Amino acid sequence: MSDLIGRAREWIAGDPDPETRAELQALVDAGDEAALADPMGDSLTFGTAGIRGVVGAGPSQMNRAVIIRTSYGLAQHLIATEGKRPARPVIVGFDARRTSRRFAQDTAGVLAAAEIPVIYFPEVTPTPLVAFAAKHLDAAAAVVVTASHNPPADNGYKVYGPDAAQIVPPVDIEIQKAIETAPPAVQIARVESPFEADAELVRPVPGNIIDCYWEEVAATRSRESGSSLSIVYTPIHGVAGDLLLDVMGRAGHRGVTIVPEQAEPDGAFPTVAFPNPEEPGALDRAIDLATDRKSDLVIANDPDGDRLAAVIPSNGDWRRLSGNEVGLMLADYILAHRESERRAIVVSSIVSCPMLGSIAAKYDAHHAVTLTGFKWIVRAGLALESQGVGEFVFGYEEALGYTVGSTVRDKDGISAAVIFTDLVADLADEGMSVLGHLSRLWGEHGLWVSAQTSISRAGTDGLAELEAAVERLADDPPDMIGNREVTTLVDFRRHADQRPPWLGEQALVAMELGDGGRVLVRPSGTEPKLKIYVDLKGTVSGDPVNQQAELEARAAELGETLRRDLGF
Repeated sequence: MSDLIGRAREWIAGDPDPETRAELQALVDAGDEAALADPMGDSLTFGTAGIRGVVGAGPSQMNRAVIIRTSYGLAQHLIATEGKRPARPVIVGFDARRTSRRFAQDTAGVLAAAEIPVIYFPEVTPTPLVAFAAKHLDAAAAVVVTASHNPPADNGYKVYGPDAAQIVPPVDIEIQKAIETAPPAVQIARVESPFEADAELVRPVPGNIIDCYWEEVAATRSRESGSSLSIVYTPIHGVAGDLLLDVMGRAGHRGVTIVPEQAEPDGAFPTVAFPNPEEPGALDRAIDLATDRKSDLVIANDPDGDRLAAVIPSNGDWRRLSGNEVGLMLADYILAHRESERRAIVVSSIVSCPMLGSIAAKYDAHHAVTLTGFKWIVRAGLALESQGVGEFVFGYEEALGYTVGSTVRDKDGISAAVIFTDLVADLADEGMSVLGHLSRLWGEHGLWVSAQTSISRAGTDGLAELEAAVERLADDPPDMIGNREVTTLVDFRRHADQRPPWLGEQALVAMELGDGGRVLVRPSGTEPKLKIYVDLKGTVSGDPVNQQAELEARAAELGETLRRDLGF
């Protein structure tokens, strides 16, 4: 018997789920070691605040056995940090993917069996509302079972810490170590069907949680009324629809029409090839409906509701706003209407547009830059607040993520939708278009454009190839990229002790192109890709829309030039 077959049999013996046991057993019975290699590969480990992967049998995929052992590790960490029988609960929520409710029940069952109190959402719910509940209810942690905008075959397990922000090192490392000591899943105690059982330590979230969420969102608004804007909205078969419509109605934006074919939560995502609002085709139905209705705005959330996309009418067609464009307009809007005497703190990820620094300077706000990921954006904002720098009022990343105020200590596509709609309504009251306002900001701060180039490689060997490319670039940087001189280079894999904790060690190389732009290269944190980010700055003269297109084409060409120089 081979070692692979033996390990598969051990996993089968420890798996409480008859479906995934049978899946692996069929491969064992067939002696199909080639097919066993993937499910019996390396165990899933904590990455971006948790684990994420394809649903299937074995330690390298998402299944009940993995969830149970992961929850055991979380429970052991909480007992070590909060003490036995902790008073503070863990919030548990889940999205609409096929396995999410079952995984959430297993999570709650393991925690309750470890005598850790659980407050759960009985039905599918957006990730930002779970994160809000963690803060509002002073939870020791929160777990959301979601794969966000990943393909339908995936699922994930996202963890928030005692400050209601995504966990960061060393917490994720400590939880991972506890998971590695976990016994087989069948040996881990858990309360069966905790959402249905009369379990002493497991109770549903308070019925007023949405009212409490809205109260905090409302406090971040500067606009005192709603609007008559005609808005088309899609949750892309996700779980944000009900909450989005609720808070938009409370804000007075009552002209919202939801795309009917995409309104209901459905983890199969039947009308889209990829449920990510950034992907081509994902918003086609919303745009078609907006065209028919002659609407003023299209907005979309990703399936778990933590991202926001926006599309605006432009010259008889529709123009998608980039994450940078929405983020920069939100930042300017929030800072322009803020009345507090405390200095504002705004934070963006390093791959987001540098123009935020100029906007912050205009309003004497403190601007911090972090590694990619909202776990770092929020950590920086909270840390700077605690140091007395000011008040954290806004954070954003170019991948459609925004947080407004302190309502949610993570990206929140629902509150961002309210504030962005307020902005559009204010502009409409002035007789100004969104694109006109964006052009105005470009005239003031420079015409910044961004372009991305992605290089995909499959498997472990492919990932090693991408990481080697970053190393080659750092060790032997080019003097020129295309016709642009590289003036400085920062290798973020080194000298982390000389930077703030939110700019720690990462496989990232940043190259400045004088004062006219920069290029960043890094492997993706969630996909087997190498990403090249190019930001260029121009001066507005004539038609800024045409200028933007021309500058974006130059930025894209620089990305392609570097791709070729790296040997891809």
